[in-house]
Amino acid sequence: MGFPHVRARRLRQSDAWRRLVRETRLSRDDFIYPLFVVPGRRVRHPVESMPGVAQLSVDECVAEAKAVADLGVPAVILFSAPSEKDARASAFLDPGGLVPQAVKAIKAAVPQLLVWTDVCLCSATDHGHCGHVLPSGAIDNDSSVETLAQVALVYARAGADAVAPSDMMDGRVLAIRQLLDRNGHATTPIVSYAAKYASAFYGPFREAADSAPAFGDRRSYQMDPANAREAVREVIADVEEGADLVMVKPAGPYLDVIRRVRESVDVPVVAYQVSGEFSLIKAASSRGWIDERAAAFETLTGIKRAGADLIITYFAPDMCRWL
Repeated sequence: MGFPHVRARRLRQSDAWRRLVRETRLSRDDFIYPLFVVPGRRVRHPVESMPGVAQLSVDECVAEAKAVADLGVPAVILFSAPSEKDARASAFLDPGGLVPQAVKAIKAAVPQLLVWTDVCLCSATDHGHCGHVLPSGAIDNDSSVETLAQVALVYARAGADAVAPSDMMDGRVLAIRQLLDRNGHATTPIVSYAAKYASAFYGPFREAADSAPAFGDRRSYQMDPANAREAVREVIADVEEGADLVMVKPAGPYLDVIRRVRESVDVPVVAYQVSGEFSLIKAASSRGWIDERAAAFETLTGIKRAGADLIITYFAPDMCRWL
């Protein structure tokens, strides 16, 4: 039985009907907001390529955390851009470093806000790579994993609600889990950037985190954008190593990967709507080419429809206002 008996438009004829039968719904509880911590006090330095986003000193991070928590954002994820960089990312091993300072200050001021910490080496190394560099120029996996685990422990000791390794070194989830467990942090969750692609959409972030590689690229450790089956293998491996949540990054160009991941594991799936995705919408809307609010809703709905349980997005505060 088809038309005219079947008329799909009957359930689209009013806003009330469309809301009643809507299959995918966004909620304030879906969003995690990135914050970029830099040295100093009263620093709020706008990121030129990311309108509305700024590099923040610890005191300004606290103010921003309070503001977004008041809007209903349930969690933030911290990145930092220390002024001192070296080959070993020593700044990230300092218990008095920027991220530990920010974690402690935010948790003291806004205890109900979950604070995740990105675990990587790139923005604290003088070469800008996510692991240790050998004389040949290759990235040494195993020594990098040892340092990453130590960084995660520093953040857990500072009170982070979760640690989120984003480096894509093999075995880092297991190393982090074992080190945290041995040191009294068995309850600290790991949010693994399990399927992180070598993407062209990270450019604005590298300005915000001061993390561009000084030579070469990250294709020897981040994933080939052409591969989807490999993402499932990476995700399953990280879950077996102890990941509590797994992430797909970027989100928009990889909706098929989000769906495959959602169907392959039972842990929560996070998707990161990255800086380039955000900045494209901002740039087009600033010229009047698209409606920013409508584009944000549509892209984020698509990410959740694909299977993401949680979404890291720079639109988080705006979405909480609009919702």
